[in-house]
Amino acid sequence: MSGSPPPEGGFVRRVGLFQATTINMSQMCGIGPFVTIPLMVTAFGGPQAVIGFLAGALLALADGLVWAELGAAMPGSGGSYVYLRQAFQYRTGRLMPFLFVWTGMLFIPLIMSTGVVGFVQYLGYLAPDMGKTTGDLVGLGMILLVIVLLWRGIEHIARITAVMWAVMITSVLLVIVAAATDFSADLAFTYPAHAFDLTSNHFWLGFAAGLTIGIYDYLGYNTTAYMGAEIKDPGRTLPRSIIFSILGIMAIYLLLQIGTLGVIDWHRMKDAGDIASTSVASAVLEETWGKGAADTVTVLILITAFASVFTGLLGGSRVPYDAARERVFFRPYAKLHPRHRFPTLGLATMGVVTAIGFLIGRHTDLATLIQLLTTVMVLVQALAQIAAVTVLRRRQPNLRRPYKMWLYPLPSLLALVGWLVIYGYADKNSPGRHPIEWSLAWLALGIVAYVLWARFEKVWPFGPKEITEEYLTAPVPDTESAQA
Repeated sequence: MSGSPPPEGGFVRRVGLFQATTINMSQMCGIGPFVTIPLMVTAFGGPQAVIGFLAGALLALADGLVWAELGAAMPGSGGSYVYLRQAFQYRTGRLMPFLFVWTGMLFIPLIMSTGVVGFVQYLGYLAPDMGKTTGDLVGLGMILLVIVLLWRGIEHIARITAVMWAVMITSVLLVIVAAATDFSADLAFTYPAHAFDLTSNHFWLGFAAGLTIGIYDYLGYNTTAYMGAEIKDPGRTLPRSIIFSILGIMAIYLLLQIGTLGVIDWHRMKDAGDIASTSVASAVLEETWGKGAADTVTVLILITAFASVFTGLLGGSRVPYDAARERVFFRPYAKLHPRHRFPTLGLATMGVVTAIGFLIGRHTDLATLIQLLTTVMVLVQALAQIAAVTVLRRRQPNLRRPYKMWLYPLPSLLALVGWLVIYGYADKNSPGRHPIEWSLAWLALGIVAYVLWARFEKVWPFGPKEITEEYLTAPVPDTESAQA
């Protein structure tokens, strides 16, 4: 994720708990909260939309404990790729890690697409006369600029990430403080009739849509699991960084959501013609501190959106590269630029998919784009990884587990239910868009691609399964570093 090759002797474990927590939080809180508050209000039909952020936090915590156990036990570089390979190699060889990379090639750039959509939405506050076509061209131009910058080789990525973190935190804090100066409890806590009618199908449709938006806003709590080879004392640091980052972002989101609802009438957020429906943070600043302050914060949000797409494509382009280098994906993705040493095909592919996803979001809506990326992600990463915890406990009972999931298997069952709710309601919450069918089609295409690839590489089912259990005999990570 750093954008540079690992040290000659391998990765160095130098990321402590504080740094690990901030890395997760910086990935979790990008453009998301600035564009999803109106979506959440629309889904629930009122200020009870806060339920969506709470439900998203609960699902993130339950799923985070799955990541915590797997990451602490197998602290290598790759996250899901490593866990699925270890758990499912006994029956299906390299199929599951291949499918993870295959689906990642779609849902990672789709996440970046939401950042580009958010960028254009907030730019509309500064340029209210910008038309649809102009907005499309601006978004595509932004993606092209990111690709050009990354194609030329970018040094000091850590500094860029730190600047993004500082700008993002500044933007969020300014909106929270501004909302607190003109907060109206009546606006924030006056609910429409039947807002909490649990017997209503309308409530559960809204809840499923809100849960989808909520978990989208928390995505990134697992970032340090992908950096397991660089984490100090990963058995303790990884689980804590996941839990602390989720709790920290939950507090920030609740302050932001409640503060916004206390300044802007929620009916405005449902009006497509009102600036509050597309640039709600700008509307809060304009209502409280005036147009000048709103313009300034809007610029900060634009910087946050650009930087999140930049760092996201930087890290995402490494996923197919790492897999191809270990012969778990198509070989051309293992090639690096001869001079700047970055994965050219991975970056180009994800850039194209980001552009396509952006146009889909612009010509449908942002909620549909979020629904598409979550349904694609659920099948392989979320559900298969939950199963991996149980499979590994049975297949590798002697695996060193410095952290075991609290109250096992309840958190994994809760995560399973949450992801199934998101998936099961996807078509109903995106009528006419068919996200379930598209996700199944993409998965089926991935299986076909795997069969063709496996035949060429002569691996299962056309060759041996190549069982590896390296983490069963691996030394304690920090002990290994100390001896070195």
